[in-house]
Amino acid sequence: MSIPSKSQNKREALVRATIKLVNNNGFHAAPMSKIAKMAGISPGTIYLYFENKQNLINQVYVEVKASFSDFAFMDYEEHFSVEKGFEKIWKNIAIFKLKEVEEAMFLSQCDNTPMIDEASRKEGLKHLQPLLDLWVRGQNEGIIKQVSPYMLYAFSIYPISFLMNMQQRDLYELSSTHVDEAYNMAWNSIKI
Repeated sequence: MSIPSKSQNKREALVRATIKLVNNNGFHAAPMSKIAKMAGISPGTIYLYFENKQNLINQVYVEVKASFSDFAFMDYEEHFSVEKGFEKIWKNIAIFKLKEVEEAMFLSQCDNTPMIDEASRKEGLKHLQPLLDLWVRGQNEGIIKQVSPYMLYAFSIYPISFLMNMQQRDLYELSSTHVDEAYNMAWNSIKI
């Protein structure tokens, strides 16, 4: 087991502070000075790790998206049937959003802001390639509706974020029964 260096610890503190400030205050109310202060690092030190705020936000987005994707595709195998594969990925995403709330909220913020540049969005999209490939296979097999992947994502994956937000606001509780019901609704929204 390797021990993180001081440099790694500082960078991680900056990432965590960025996620927390963006989630609580939005992108524009999270200046570099506040991020550094929350991370317990001098304001000048932040520039040893990130060129500017845009670079910081983009790097954090790509890192969180990679972590999200690793979790989403855990125990998924390409030879699964389309339905079994989708269920595995969907439920992994639901678990991530319920357990890693800070990261999930950050990604939700990123989905709705022009702050993330196009190169970073494309990099983040690469991490979802196994899901996109599964949908294409499902369309080729006549199982999944012939609509764009954006429509498939909007109707099957994005609602998890809404439910997570309602739970965070104490308006709804996602029990295991509710997760199963939500999965069935997601699957029914994209299957033929």
